[in-house]
Amino acid sequence: MTPFHEVLFPLDVALKSAGGPERRTEIVSFGSGREQRNARWADSRRRYDAGYGIKTLEALQAVVAFFEERRGQLYGFRWRDRLDHASAAPGQPPSPLDQGIGTGDGTTATYQLVKTYGTGFAPYTRAITKPVAGSVRIAVGGVEMTSGFSVDTSTGVVTFVAGHLPPPGAAVTAGYQFDVPVRFDTDYLEVDLSAFAAGAIPKIPVVEIRG
Repeated sequence: MTPFHEVLFPLDVALKSAGGPERRTEIVSFGSGREQRNARWADSRRRYDAGYGIKTLEALQAVVAFFEERRGQLYGFRWRDRLDHASAAPGQPPSPLDQGIGTGDGTTATYQLVKTYGTGFAPYTRAITKPVAGSVRIAVGGVEMTSGFSVDTSTGVVTFVAGHLPPPGAAVTAGYQFDVPVRFDTDYLEVDLSAFAAGAIPKIPVVEIRG
């Protein structure tokens, strides 16, 4: 099992950092000018540069300490993506009706949290494996549940207890906040304090861990 620490990267740095989703597309061009495009990855993978979020020496020292405790690339950790960290639309609080995570059949007890992007042409469904503790709200058939289920915040799996299983045909929906499972994408941090004092941005690459 890939080593992972259930700890959040310094939030003030993460929220000021740069990054976003990456995909891999293979493009083959023909002599006629036509081309063929194929997706090499089924899922996107997010990359960030924490260096953009470091504005003070204290923040830099905190990140170096965090890096050392993670042993560089060895241990994964949680990252808060300022652009995309909730099930709801930007500016809206999570609602138990935000995201469909399955349909009840009377026997299935576990459902994976997911987030779907797009609605018309080719919606993409992303597994959410690191929900924020205490943020998950669940509804069955449009009615919010206040008990009868548990959420594993290390996997994003929702488990209904006996007597509360979603009945056949009932939509199971969820609302939540979430973090991205990531690791450092380097085993070496090059820190030049003279350059930092002059305004240079240190490069601290972080990459999403795909399960």
